[in-house]
Amino acid sequence: MSLKLTSPAFAENGPIPARYTCDGENVSPPLAWSGAPPGTQSYVLIVDDPDAPDPQAPTVTWVHWIVYDLPATATELAEGVGALPGHAKNGINDWKRKAYGGPCPPVGRHRYMHKLYALDTELGTLTSPNKKYVLDAMQGHVLAESILIGTYARDSS
Repeated sequence: MSLKLTSPAFAENGPIPARYTCDGENVSPPLAWSGAPPGTQSYVLIVDDPDAPDPQAPTVTWVHWIVYDLPATATELAEGVGALPGHAKNGINDWKRKAYGGPCPPVGRHRYMHKLYALDTELGTLTSPNKKYVLDAMQGHVLAESILIGTYARDSS
């Protein structure tokens, strides 16, 4: 069995409901996972948009959410999760906040990559837990990964 990330809120490659975006309540969607490989000690979740600012001419991958040190016993994050389980911590997104920031594309339909990594260690206290720093700390510790892609386009009417 391999690591599998899903959401009851949207299907793989399906549209993300507005509730989870800047056009709605801007709360994190519910996520669930299964299939942790043997030796999993923690998980890292990174949600980013590789289509920013324009899917026709992307120039940056915009980071919406980072959660690290999710406990190995965790199998889900509830919608709008407040207190993270165990010793989990929020990293710094591209709005310079330690929180979820939902899709808010300026133009076009964007893809939002929800990436879950199973690690053979915990990352502990990181000085500057932005995406690069977290990915660097994960080097050599990734046992498995799963990606769930959702899409979103703002109503242009």
